Amino acid sequence: MDTTSRLILLLDVVEQGSFAKAAELRHIDRSVVSKQVSKLEDDLGVRLLNRTTRSFSLTAAGAEMVKKAAELRLLLQDTVQLAENYHQEPRGLLRITAASFIGKHYLLPVINDFQKRFPQVSVELRLDDRLVDMIAEGFDLAFRVGEPRDSSLIARKVGRNRMLILATQPFIDTFGEPKTMADLADLPAAAYSSAHFRHESIHYIDEDGEPQEQTIKPVFRANDAEILIDKVLSHTAFFSAPTFLFADDIKIDQLVPLLTHVQLPEYKSVYAVYPHRDLPVRTRLFLDAARHYIGDPIPRWERNIPNLESLYQAQ
Repeated sequence: MDTTSRLILLLDVVEQGSFAKAAELRHIDRSVVSKQVSKLEDDLGVRLLNRTTRSFSLTAAGAEMVKKAAELRLLLQDTVQLAENYHQEPRGLLRITAASFIGKHYLLPVINDFQKRFPQVSVELRLDDRLVDMIAEGFDLAFRVGEPRDSSLIARKVGRNRMLILATQPFIDTFGEPKTMADLADLPAAAYSSAHFRHESIHYIDEDGEPQEQTIKPVFRANDAEILIDKVLSHTAFFSAPTFLFADDIKIDQLVPLLTHVQLPEYKSVYAVYPHRDLPVRTRLFLDAARHYIGDPIPRWERNIPNLESLYQAQ
């Protein structure tokens, strides 16, 4: 490992917060990371980290080296991308991260077709509902619900995303059909919940055009959309769901929209996110293929929902 590689390894250690996590990211042993950072200190003739048994802190010199390492990593990435743009045929590794549902239902079909067309492209798909650091973890593309919080990333909308309130007819027969948003407060609900988000209410627009919020009573929570749909299909809960959950193989014909006269605001759109505007050929072509598959301007999931244009005062 040369000095450049050791500098970028040091950057990984700092960004990940520990030698162990940097080793896990690199798929190498922790002792290798420690030895290489020590060798970097020997090569540069300066201490970069103050280490204790369980933690470390950067020295003044270490902080400066980390800044330079970040600049160096960007320069190397730009150099590789520039070279790749001269390839006539897309090739190399395409690393994609996506929310689990999006990856399974909307990206895998694109990947399968893409690799038939471009067999020299290898794809790594990481399904994770947490937000990853694209640059630090080396991803080319991310597909997420909602715009990224990191303003340094480029975000491109690939599909709008509306909200529905759904139940089954047996549920309505058992609990009664709600007539107002306030009626939802006493009905059993299924709700999405993860380490980063808990669905506790439904946003809507009242008759005066003002935004309002109706709390719900979740009796079942899960961090998996398909499990939530299965729960609703058991006739024991209703749920408020974004339209992107209704992929081609998700059965919506057993679900009944509730309170369709109420105006529901548009939910967070689905975005493709990438770190640089100058995309390598393989990344650009895959993004184009994904946008075509999902659909623009009408996303694929909206075609699977009967009479959507007449529900919830669609704009």
